[in-house]
Amino acid sequence: MSDILRIASSELSSRFFVGTGKFSDKSLIGDVIRASEAQVVTVAVRRVDIESSDENVLSHVPQGTIVMPNTSGARTAEEAVRIARLAQATGNGNWIKVEVIQDNVYLLPDTIETLKATEILAQEGFIVLPYVTPDLSIARRLVDAGAAAVMPLGAPIGSNRGVRTKELIQILVDEISIPIIVDAGIGAPSHAAMCMEMGCDAVLVNTALAAAEDPVMMASAFRDAVRAGRNAYLAGIPSQALRATASSPLTGFLHDAH
Repeated sequence: MSDILRIASSELSSRFFVGTGKFSDKSLIGDVIRASEAQVVTVAVRRVDIESSDENVLSHVPQGTIVMPNTSGARTAEEAVRIARLAQATGNGNWIKVEVIQDNVYLLPDTIETLKATEILAQEGFIVLPYVTPDLSIARRLVDAGAAAVMPLGAPIGSNRGVRTKELIQILVDEISIPIIVDAGIGAPSHAAMCMEMGCDAVLVNTALAAAEDPVMMASAFRDAVRAGRNAYLAGIPSQALRATASSPLTGFLHDAH
């Protein structure tokens, strides 16, 4: 049975998106992406140095991979739009992860500015995936604005604390018609599996890969966890119960015969 994730006109077989920041050795990025079998990777535009093949992150991304530039560093909608246009002008296609952050302590997204940038870029034909807090009202407005997916945070960026916003993300999964891709905070394969078991459409992981002792092996572990969680969701996870339910009959034991 094929299980395809559709974003705009693209059909993806992988539900594991990979970030390319924070790697101490950029030469690892290609091996990590191949091990992850990710079809979409995100790249900070400010980390792309077209004058240097060594420093240019894109030189390490395998051919055929969808590159999704992000607007990391933008503090306003205007800045995010300018970064997105720059990325497109340098040949990086029309996928864009809108990331607008003014908070320097917790790095939480500015949802109002993110919404403004999404409206503008969607009208210009970009495939916009906005990074936001898991708020139903904002998510609905992003759908109306033309977002291709919504990327709610599981926990603060780079914290590896897992999905602390689980109940709010579940509301988005239940109520929002476009893909829900959990981004930020995922620190272990078990976190990714839980997201997929909830019915999320994909996850994006960066820090947990880059900070691992063996990033390539960790990428493989995440790949398998995402698949396992998705398969569990498709199989239909049984509901929980407050009381015990015997898995075998409680009658017919030897002493019952007497």
